[in-house]
Amino acid sequence: MMRLATVRAGASRGVRFVSAHVCRSSPYASRGGKLFPKHKTATPPSRDQLRLRCAGTTEAEAEAEATPAVDLTEDQVELYRVDIRAGKILSVQEHEEADSLYIEQIDVGEEEPRTIVSGLRPYMPASSLEGKMCVVLANLKPRNMRGVKSHGMLLCASDKETEGEEKVELLVPKEGTQVGERLCFGEFVSAEALPAPDGPNKIQKKKVWEKLQPDLRTNEEGGAAWKDLPMVSSAGQVGCDTLKNSNIS
Repeated sequence: MMRLATVRAGASRGVRFVSAHVCRSSPYASRGGKLFPKHKTATPPSRDQLRLRCAGTTEAEAEAEATPAVDLTEDQVELYRVDIRAGKILSVQEHEEADSLYIEQIDVGEEEPRTIVSGLRPYMPASSLEGKMCVVLANLKPRNMRGVKSHGMLLCASDKETEGEEKVELLVPKEGTQVGERLCFGEFVSAEALPAPDGPNKIQKKKVWEKLQPDLRTNEEGGAAWKDLPMVSSAGQVGCDTLKNSNIS
């Protein structure tokens, strides 16, 4: 609301009368006693719009560039719901409350290493793990393991020997793989071109890992694969030292 004052001169005795009234805001502006249409103020462009203009790129083109350009099979779409990454084991310590557990600090390409608790203690000494490249299932819901919260899972191949004892080996990315790389199934594709993995809650609720894991095995050469799709990094196929045709979990 805007208060306007109207001034008019009296016809007699030189008296000036001032009457005031209230009216709604007008779409017109007064300049020099005349009314002109007001000009609407344009909304300033956002920083993203300015960046696109400077780069000579339209918003539609930018959106198209952000859309994954890789063609995926239905199986691959399901596989990429999980976030499997190359990692490096920085340190290993024995869990004080469980004889079968190690507590590892693992670099998976994030700002801070992840704490991951694994059941590898009966199968290999801590010294054989420290400094070694590994494969991490990274989008599981954190789990309390005897008082220590674990933020992922180390993937290993396992097989029972003739004597009935189980042999376990780490899955290891091929030499030259960068820490933090998201591993692929089939041909290697950069993470930017892949679908985003599911969140931990959805992984748990939909039992995504439980449905995929039974078909994850090493092949006759010891290379990791899901059915006939090899698990690969930018450097080549992931594998293990000796276990062939073995389960991966």
